[in-house]
Amino acid sequence: MFVSAPASGQGKTTVTAALACHHRRQGRRVRVFKSGPDFLDPMILERAAGSPVYQLDLWMGGEEHCRALLYDAAGEADLILVEGVMGLFDGDRSSADLAQLFGIPVLAVIDGGAMAQTFGALALGLATYRPGLPFAGVFANRVAGQRHYEMLAESLPPSIPSFGWLAREDDIALPERHLGLVQAAEVKDLEARLARAAAALHGADRIMPPSVAFAPPVAAPPPRWLAGVRIGVARDAAFAFLYRANLDLLRDMGAELTFFSPLVDQALPESDALYLPGGYPELHLDRLAANAGMKAALRACHAAGKPIVAECGGLLYLLEWLADVGGRRHAMVGLLPGQATMQARLANLGLHGVELPEGSLRGHTFHYSRLDCRCAPIAVSVGARAGRRGEAVYRDGRLHASYLHLYFPSNPEAVARLFAPTPCRFSS
Repeated sequence: MFVSAPASGQGKTTVTAALACHHRRQGRRVRVFKSGPDFLDPMILERAAGSPVYQLDLWMGGEEHCRALLYDAAGEADLILVEGVMGLFDGDRSSADLAQLFGIPVLAVIDGGAMAQTFGALALGLATYRPGLPFAGVFANRVAGQRHYEMLAESLPPSIPSFGWLAREDDIALPERHLGLVQAAEVKDLEARLARAAAALHGADRIMPPSVAFAPPVAAPPPRWLAGVRIGVARDAAFAFLYRANLDLLRDMGAELTFFSPLVDQALPESDALYLPGGYPELHLDRLAANAGMKAALRACHAAGKPIVAECGGLLYLLEWLADVGGRRHAMVGLLPGQATMQARLANLGLHGVELPEGSLRGHTFHYSRLDCRCAPIAVSVGARAGRRGEAVYRDGRLHASYLHLYFPSNPEAVARLFAPTPCRFSS
């Protein structure tokens, strides 16, 4: 089932997580996907489903990659849920495009909290806007009660089923901050919230879509370009924006992954290369600044000529200074000459591609900081939509740093070249 909505903020994640939790408690094997370049929603959905959550994005990963992910999940799951991004038809490669391409029935979650009969008009528009869309029905969210739901359901034309409703309750809502939902590990009562949401669903057992067949993948697995390469991956509360598909690809290419915490660890694990992903370093500035051992270890790693790939939050951490929204500066690692300042408004957002010496890669950007770097970029990304501001890519030896969150499956060989200790393993 493809869980979408008329717009962002309708409660897709809450409803998807509640459905996953409910069906898991019924003994079903549930797999959940998230469409679009999102890190935070999948953290919640993984806890609800008890299984890994991957992103489905036609622009970043391509049709064959998405099909392979769905095919693998179908081989082990009783129910597959896909949470959409933004509104059903939003974007050049929208949730509707993805659902229609793979024949996944669409369940539209509509926030009915401030409406009555207009609910039916909105549902009718979603169902009929695009011919051929496999539209299954609607689900009402943030409903005042049974009588309110009946009023909403009565407004629907006979051709559009209503699959149930979920009440507006503060104790099941998921907390948010500037980049979206709060990370799952930070929501202390998350399991209780998910359980309450699952129990509060009305009509959940009716949401069992008809079977959908996915063709097996035709692409061969990538060569083991990184066989024997040990990659240290930063992963903690400050650096948690990691695509599972990225980590899977590194392992598929032969890399051995070991994880470390820049917040806690005083030294790096034994490794041939490092990956510093994005996250929330701005929420942990005092601890990052105070960890002199880790900063020294990163400088030594760079001096030794080892590859370091830093994205967004990882980029900020490698600067000389990072200032909070109040302008208070904190000393960071100092591998890149410059500083960044957190700000209250969004600085850049969107899907981007970039041409690197290693090859073309795709990904996305989403940040609230303003960067002042005193080194010249080696490349600037190009937005998937015309007119988007590009993101600079900085290099110093084997250090690669940018605001871009790269989606590794978009070009496995380019990624292998980024992380490989020496280029000789690519020689013919």
